[in-house]
Amino acid sequence: MAKRATIKDVAEAAGVGVATVSRVLSGGSASAAARERVLAAAAQLDYRPSALGRNLRQRRTGGMGLLVPDLTDTFYGQLAEGVLACARSVGEPVVLGSTGGDPEQEADLIGMLLEQSVDRLIAVPSGDAETWAPAIRAGMIVIFADRIPGQASADDTRPSAVGDLMALDGLPPAPPARPLDVPAVVADDRAGIRTAVRYLRGLGHKRIAFLGGPGHEGRAHAFRAAVGAPVDEELIVFGTGSRDSAYAAASGLFQSRPDLSAVVAGGNVLGEAAVLAARELDLRVPKDVSLVMYDDVPWAELCSPPLTVIAQPGRDMGYRAAELVLRAGTRRARSVVLPTELIIRGSCGPRR
Repeated sequence: MAKRATIKDVAEAAGVGVATVSRVLSGGSASAAARERVLAAAAQLDYRPSALGRNLRQRRTGGMGLLVPDLTDTFYGQLAEGVLACARSVGEPVVLGSTGGDPEQEADLIGMLLEQSVDRLIAVPSGDAETWAPAIRAGMIVIFADRIPGQASADDTRPSAVGDLMALDGLPPAPPARPLDVPAVVADDRAGIRTAVRYLRGLGHKRIAFLGGPGHEGRAHAFRAAVGAPVDEELIVFGTGSRDSAYAAASGLFQSRPDLSAVVAGGNVLGEAAVLAARELDLRVPKDVSLVMYDDVPWAELCSPPLTVIAQPGRDMGYRAAELVLRAGTRRARSVVLPTELIIRGSCGPRR
């Protein structure tokens, strides 16, 4: 029996890198020459067209997929626990993958799940709508959790490589790009951020900063709305997702704006970074700076002082997302917004 072609085989035959193959096969950007070579190699090796075609024609199920940006993040661990608990109750296997918050790696994992005939997927997305359009087009049932993907530019008229692969396999061409109509299970970020800002304002804080990371654009938007105009954009800082980047963003914020008196961290990795950076810079919490963190994780109560948090129900979010993806074949799923709660501990104090 001939060995089944892999993405590395396609990359070698096309004379490009694996990342380029992943971009092309997932509808991402690539030069015209590279795109042609990848499509030709994929067709010659029978890499994607036949696998994608089998999924669409036979509607085979290979269980449920779960993609998260970081398996070491406590919140995503809680979300995964909820998904696994729901799947276990109905005997459904789960294929778990970590995207590293990288849209290209996410596109590669989506492709592999399609090849493995996984037809139901829960994801905390890192890529934009263009990254996810091929999976939707291929008939995969997708439920987003925690956040939804951003939209690609309306001026982006790049051809769809996956659409060309479908044509090679005798399938109808993909329609033009459009906003994704995909259900999601998310927390009420707007209410959570608004409550935290009002609490800090009540303590007398005026210069409040927001520390965000990938996927926190919605929370940053909610923060801007909560603080009101005029918004000091220098107090809104983003890291790239890694712990080192989060620490650098927090440290840079504290050093560039010594006049700030409070920080809202958009996630637990960012909250951890803010605590470490404050300690390194001899900033006392809450005497010198007050801190509110999005996500209630076990170590938040163990800090000195314990951290005030915006709690979101991670395990419930995962369980509800799994319920939606399991029911999606029988009825139209609707998005779910879960409540948040401000838990006041010891990391916030009055502005001195």
